[in-house]
Amino acid sequence: MEFRRLGSSGFKVPALSLGTGTFGGKGMLKAWGASDVKEARRLIDICLEAGLNMFDSADVYSSGEAEAVLGGAIKGLSREDLIISTKATFRSGERANDVGSSRYHLTQAVEGSLKRLGTDYIDLFQLHAFDAQTMVEEVLSTLDDFVRAGKIRYIGCSNFSGWHLMKSLAASDRYGWSRYVAHQAYYSLIGRDYEWELMPLALDQGVGAVVWSPLGWGRLTGRIRRGQPLPKVSRLHETAANGPPVDDERLYRVVDALDAVAGEVGKTIPQVALNWLLQRPTVSTVIIGARDEKQLKDNLGAVGWSLDSEQVARLDAASAVTPAYPYWHQTQFAERNPKPV
Repeated sequence: MEFRRLGSSGFKVPALSLGTGTFGGKGMLKAWGASDVKEARRLIDICLEAGLNMFDSADVYSSGEAEAVLGGAIKGLSREDLIISTKATFRSGERANDVGSSRYHLTQAVEGSLKRLGTDYIDLFQLHAFDAQTMVEEVLSTLDDFVRAGKIRYIGCSNFSGWHLMKSLAASDRYGWSRYVAHQAYYSLIGRDYEWELMPLALDQGVGAVVWSPLGWGRLTGRIRRGQPLPKVSRLHETAANGPPVDDERLYRVVDALDAVAGEVGKTIPQVALNWLLQRPTVSTVIIGARDEKQLKDNLGAVGWSLDSEQVARLDAASAVTPAYPYWHQTQFAERNPKPV
């Protein structure tokens, strides 16, 4: 397993990490999976055997049950051999302050996550979304306090827009607080918006991408094909409908290109889609999900090899779209706005 720096920090993370949205199986995430502690431990053991030692969760995954299952599954393992990341900001209860990134809620969230995970510290704690109701100074001073207390090692964010992230980084620099070193963002061959502004910002500011839903909400598994209906039994019926819209013809064009490249390199469509991401600028780690051992082992096969430049170019062309303004305008002046590398 390749290890990469997390942004501009000195901390290294594996190129692939395991998401725990399939742990617990409560509420809307039941369609993703419902691994209990025993099943989760088996998946974790497979990961560790492959060199993957980073596990990502969130307090809202199955109403906290995903963190509890992860905590139970890692019990007895050497904590120093594991990298645990989790998130908070979304509503976690019915009370008025059970939501957001206020000092009150973040304190509640961090302490709750530590208890459910059964650990004394969180390696990477991320805000699940931007809270426009709370001043960034309150948010970042709170996170900095947790870092200084040793309960959090590194901080990151998720689903921020460019100005959200830059405003936060500027506040950290102004007051000498801990900076976001990671941005957990949606990025895939059918969701390349991350490249327009967030990628150049990340390159400039040293923020590593922690990629979620790298297979485009399950659309790039190879189960969706041109001229074929969705499988009768598939979580795609629930998850694809809730994901960002994708034009059918564009999706088929990308899958066709993935299929062709997969045949050339002797890999599966998901492996090729993941490998493409691993070659993109700023990507520190790609979060893979797994409902069972077979799916996990297939995803783990995305590392240890690389697509060649011609294959990458074909996938780039098949997945390309016209960016929104002002990004399409900026691409016309590559001399002053070079493509991120």
